[in-house]
Amino acid sequence: MKRIKFTLCFIFFNAALIYSQQEPIKFDGKAQGTTYHITYFDKQNRNLQPDIEKILADFDKSVSTYLPSSIISRINSNQKNVIVDKYFTACFNKAKEVWKNTDGAFDPTVYPLVNAWGFGPGKKQKIEQGKIDSILKFVGFDLIELKGNTVVKKDPRVALDFNAFAQGYSVDVVSEFLNSKKITSYIVEIGGEVYARGEKPNGDKWTAGIEKPIDNKESENPLKAIVKLENLAVSTSGNYRRFIIEDGIKYAHHIDPKTGYPAKNNLLSASVFAKECISSDANATGILVMGLEKAKEFLKLHVELQAYLIYSDDKGNYQVFETPGVKSIVSEAEE
Repeated sequence: MKRIKFTLCFIFFNAALIYSQQEPIKFDGKAQGTTYHITYFDKQNRNLQPDIEKILADFDKSVSTYLPSSIISRINSNQKNVIVDKYFTACFNKAKEVWKNTDGAFDPTVYPLVNAWGFGPGKKQKIEQGKIDSILKFVGFDLIELKGNTVVKKDPRVALDFNAFAQGYSVDVVSEFLNSKKITSYIVEIGGEVYARGEKPNGDKWTAGIEKPIDNKESENPLKAIVKLENLAVSTSGNYRRFIIEDGIKYAHHIDPKTGYPAKNNLLSASVFAKECISSDANATGILVMGLEKAKEFLKLHVELQAYLIYSDDKGNYQVFETPGVKSIVSEAEE
């Protein structure tokens, strides 16, 4: 009996040793107009990139506003008898939840305004108050609902834009696929939205970075902080990547659904942590629109979310607000 126990222990020890020495599988590519990076450890050493790219392509066919034949595009153009799929349904239901929780700061019906400002696939329009007021008449998530597997609008001009959180949800979709393959150690990043499961075989946590909110459309910024992730998602929304300059005034792409104009406050970036990336992504957008003080009150009510917020003080210096749960997973990056 002792010899059998010893032999089993020896086998388990060697299996653990082999696993700990295993090389990770890494690949990257393009999807949703951005890039993705995926790393995982798999005892079977499977290359799952073709399967994942098929999933991401199918995802775009559901919720990409840049694809005229997608479900969301067909709904926006009021085609008849459009049947929604599981991706669209999950996005719609989460959007409705976050819209209610953020008191409308997050609202996917801002799509006509996004286009008018030149941040969507549509042609930029000349911005005048009268134009904004006319569009605001059909902006509001209470003007659209999901009945069964079809969408019903109270005004045909209502249009949806899930781009503010679809990348986060696509991270969840890929993560669910990896889970189905019994992979328990991985990190998925799509367009800067991240989810990591488990630890690396050597016991290290997966890590991601939070950039300094420096205006920069072309490349990555230096890191402001490093985050350690285990069974956790993080999404960052900021006003430093997508913006326009008109008459010397900067307009970021986060539209305030109440005013019709890009949100203007001292909050520069919002990094939100949650169990699912769809939640972290959608809430990060809502927080950036609502601004620092309202965000603080919001986060007190929603303890299921943790946040690392970078804002500008009266002198233009970076300051940080972080919720209590962030302190154990976020550290300042070395200069």
